[in-house]
Amino acid sequence: MYKVLINDKVYTYEENKTLESIANELGVKCLAAKVNNRIRELGYYVNYDCKVELIGFENYDATRVYDTSLRYLVIMALERIDPSIKVFFSQGVSRSIACHIEGKEVDEEFIEVLEAKLKEIVKANYKINRHRISKEEALELYKEKGYTDKVDALKYRPNDYVNTYECDGYINYMFGYMVPSTGYVSEWKFICYEGDFLIQYPRADLGGKIPEFEDAPVFTRMIKDAKEWAIRCDGDTIAKMNKHLDDQTMADFVNMCETRHNDMLADLGMKIKSNPELRLICIAGPSSSGKTTFSHRLRIELMARGIKTFKISMDDYYKNKADAPLDEDGKPDLEHVDALDVPLFNKHLLELIQGKEVASPIFDFTIGRRSDKVNKIKVPKDAIIIIEGIHALNERLTKSILKHQKFKIYISPLTQINIDNHNPINATDVRLLRRIVRDAQFRKTDPVETLAMWPSVRRGEFRWIYPNQEQADYVFNTELTY
Repeated sequence: MYKVLINDKVYTYEENKTLESIANELGVKCLAAKVNNRIRELGYYVNYDCKVELIGFENYDATRVYDTSLRYLVIMALERIDPSIKVFFSQGVSRSIACHIEGKEVDEEFIEVLEAKLKEIVKANYKINRHRISKEEALELYKEKGYTDKVDALKYRPNDYVNTYECDGYINYMFGYMVPSTGYVSEWKFICYEGDFLIQYPRADLGGKIPEFEDAPVFTRMIKDAKEWAIRCDGDTIAKMNKHLDDQTMADFVNMCETRHNDMLADLGMKIKSNPELRLICIAGPSSSGKTTFSHRLRIELMARGIKTFKISMDDYYKNKADAPLDEDGKPDLEHVDALDVPLFNKHLLELIQGKEVASPIFDFTIGRRSDKVNKIKVPKDAIIIIEGIHALNERLTKSILKHQKFKIYISPLTQINIDNHNPINATDVRLLRRIVRDAQFRKTDPVETLAMWPSVRRGEFRWIYPNQEQADYVFNTELTY
């Protein structure tokens, strides 16, 4: 006999129970569960005292399970339409998964066929079973299916086994947990896009709704350029990166990454120098996208071209914490644009560009309000002001400056390296890892605290950063694959 705590209520069981059977008995719709705070598939058996949280579309980890399962079923459907088909997943625009089919231009007719096949698989509610097989068996399986990327990845797997998923005779490996049967995958949206197609699915931050599609041509070009470069330099999968190490070509690869960055900075520097009327550069990007490092490298690039710069801290223009807008939990929302003194910032920007001296406030983060002291600043003649922050592209912050006098730059680390062709690495996860390291190293913040803040940070990004990214005059990928 053992006890399971669910939503502050204790349930007693005698026989082994799967999480799926427990959820069904309680009438709870879910995609996965947390057992003692560890993510588990619904096929997981419990036979010991534990705390269980059944999680669905409202939970970020659960939607990751859904994403993995949906990709698995899309590949299954495509291979049943045409067994020779080769599928590649990557990051897409408008919070989607991009799907590229080798040698094929996707059209609406193809999408209709795929949609029908996927619905057929979902309706059948086939079981999805997890199996452990030897590396040798996996190698033969992947060779037979033509998964050369997975064959290459197996060379670097230290374990002598591989976990695979089987569904109605279809077998594949997915890097992530899965739902127990095809019937759980009930919602998706396919969109034809530039010869490929995008897959949208329910999101936790939207309460399990599929986001509205918003085209982003500038961001799309950035993703496309990054992917093409990664393929060209053999940096698009983990296996290829490991091969660079084996072949002792990693130093060359690192230099290629740095050269590409320098070329992009040079191109940006030329664009800025070509406009003698520019007086303000605005740099924005999501959390841990490298804004501070990028602004420093850009400053050096401009100095080399004889352009003087002057950086202004937007952080000093925060209102006192007591005067900040409140979020839905009634706490000060420091991500909100109105947490900044927008009128004063605009006034000071204009006066600085006019050559006047201003008394800039100094914000003391330790006490959550402005210091009694001020910082008197004056911009050198002909110098370009640089500002960076999550609101830097928001027109409200710089409306006092004429359009032709400012240059807006959007930056983000767009990771285009996959575990294999079916398992892309999430760019948001990369930024989270960077944030954890940065907070621990420079802000003495415990990783647990950083993880707890992350959902709030993400909400701020969707509200204040992404809606303004298409206003950018230049998009810069800060990702360094190495």
